[in-house]
Amino acid sequence: MKVLIVNGPNLNLLGTREPEIYGTTSMENYLEILRSEFPSHELYYYQSNIEGELINRLQEDDFDAVVINPGAFTHYSYAIADCLKNIRKQKVEVHISNIYQREEFRQKSVTAANTDAVLSGFGLDGYRLAILSLK
Repeated sequence: MKVLIVNGPNLNLLGTREPEIYGTTSMENYLEILRSEFPSHELYYYQSNIEGELINRLQEDDFDAVVINPGAFTHYSYAIADCLKNIRKQKVEVHISNIYQREEFRQKSVTAANTDAVLSGFGLDGYRLAILSLK
């Protein structure tokens, strides 16, 4: 199975950004762990701070399932929500922190309704759990 993992804005800073919330492991290091745990999956990774680039990547349609952490776009990107709505493959939204324990504006996801599941608050392990959930 080809799984595309997509991260939105500021998630390129994982490992150094607010380690008390996001931990000290970079996404690149965590991808190595995921690839060793899921050798039968092809895991592709894409990160951008630019909304349109995320949409363009999702529309390439070269994957079987997507695991997405839209970052701050979660809360206001109707464009990404519309893009996800038009993807007819498995989609899991992941949030490293528990968005319901954070600021009020972070507690609403406009993208979640267009995914099959949402994982929030499991740290980076949310990505692993998302891959495990894929059929």
